[in-house]
Amino acid sequence: MCHHCVIESVKSDMLNRRSFFKGGLAAAGAAALAVSSAPTPLFAQDAKPTKAEDLTHELFDKFPTYFGGQQLFYGKKFDFAKDTFNLYELRLSEHTGTHIDAPLHFSADGKSVAQLPVEDLIAPLVVIDIAAKAAENPDAQVTPDDIQAWISKHGDLPAGAVVAMHSGWGAHLGTDKFRNASTDGKSIHFPGFHVEAAQMLIEQPSIKAIAVDTLSLDFGASPDFIVHKTWLPTGRYGIEAIANLDKVPASGATVVVGAPKIKGGTGGPARIFALV
Repeated sequence: MCHHCVIESVKSDMLNRRSFFKGGLAAAGAAALAVSSAPTPLFAQDAKPTKAEDLTHELFDKFPTYFGGQQLFYGKKFDFAKDTFNLYELRLSEHTGTHIDAPLHFSADGKSVAQLPVEDLIAPLVVIDIAAKAAENPDAQVTPDDIQAWISKHGDLPAGAVVAMHSGWGAHLGTDKFRNASTDGKSIHFPGFHVEAAQMLIEQPSIKAIAVDTLSLDFGASPDFIVHKTWLPTGRYGIEAIANLDKVPASGATVVVGAPKIKGGTGGPARIFALV
């Protein structure tokens, strides 16, 4: 093909693309209106968000872990001074830092983290605040009464929501209290969901996930991971060690979950933020 023909072909293609995008924007606007009235909306707000809040802790090699051991290791493979670029090889647990628990984590054949549908990763955010009782009792749990209190104040749980526990535990990151091991080292103590709260949320099929600002969906002293065993096999996912829930409203924000797309993964560190 001659150079002139190539140029004319490119121009024609660009014009066609412009026409497509103009039409696409109009279609997108109509689709957005449809989503807002759908039973499981992606976005919590009618108004345009004015800011984003980071709900992710910075991950580092000594980040506290459920079992207590180090779960992130760096190996420097290339160095700028020697190689003109830097590159690390990382070895890490799927379940460290702010991370996802996929259904596969506690089921034989549940969805892996890579199989979580994109539409399940953008959702209205519900924040259940139990910080006052967690300050008095590190074994505090989100109960059906806490969920009902939220409903009484804010209305029905939005369809398709991610329901998060705000216990204030993020303030303890960097101290021994975040993991809060007993003096004999045989137990750990921090807040989580009560199984009856998980069961209450399971009765609403559109609820997508539960999230905690601690190291486990179950409260730390749980002997049996009953919330994990009850929640994850239903096909929903969990988020652990979420951050900065005190910076978002109890209702009205939209959470965006950057889940890692790792084939066969039972979870993985995630970048999570809220549009407010």
